[in-house]
Amino acid sequence: MATATPDRKAPSTSCLVKRNLGIKNDCPAFDISAVCSGFMYALSIASNMLKSGTYKKALIIGADTFSKITDWDRRDCVFFGDGAGAIILESSEYEKALFSSMIFSETSNTDHFTVYPEDQHFTMNGSAVYETATKVLPKTIKALLDKNNLSVDEVTHVIPHQPSIKILQKTSELLNIPFEKFHTNMHEYANTSGATIPILLDEVIKSNILKLDDIIVFAGVGSGWTWGAGVLRWH
Repeated sequence: MATATPDRKAPSTSCLVKRNLGIKNDCPAFDISAVCSGFMYALSIASNMLKSGTYKKALIIGADTFSKITDWDRRDCVFFGDGAGAIILESSEYEKALFSSMIFSETSNTDHFTVYPEDQHFTMNGSAVYETATKVLPKTIKALLDKNNLSVDEVTHVIPHQPSIKILQKTSELLNIPFEKFHTNMHEYANTSGATIPILLDEVIKSNILKLDDIIVFAGVGSGWTWGAGVLRWH
């Protein structure tokens, strides 16, 4: 479970969810804390666990309730919302199956989007978020495509976390991927942090626009800094 706003300090929210779902087996349950890139971290970790053969399926949840830690007197309060989404990931025998991911962190300055000790609210440096996101997202997506011998022209859909429309527009420009391929829902829910990608993926699936062998790129960046990207061939 990817969350920056857990229900309790302990036990993990994933353990609470497992109990509430009535899952009786002793499979592992754990939280990932990487803020807005938490879902990308969870997706990358789970996919590697499946590829190793240790497990056959994984339930990955992204959920955040930023309303609990938002200072509603700050101008940037409009950027954040509450939400939850989930996927079930499993191994595939499709001959052209592809999922590949990359996750990173850079921690020289961790004070641009922070909940300080004893604070009830987070603070965010919007210009620093823009500067970092527009640097690391295009670079990572391009590296991931190169790693899998894919060109930017082959990308059919981009399903990113929802930091701001300007960040996504600049990422589109730097990658030379038409912005029409970037899906957004921040105008409906704002930035739901760890939940943005699974919520948006669900909406794209329900829109019935995905076709066999479409190349889907996922990406997210969060405070810390943390970031990551993934590429999936749809089937």
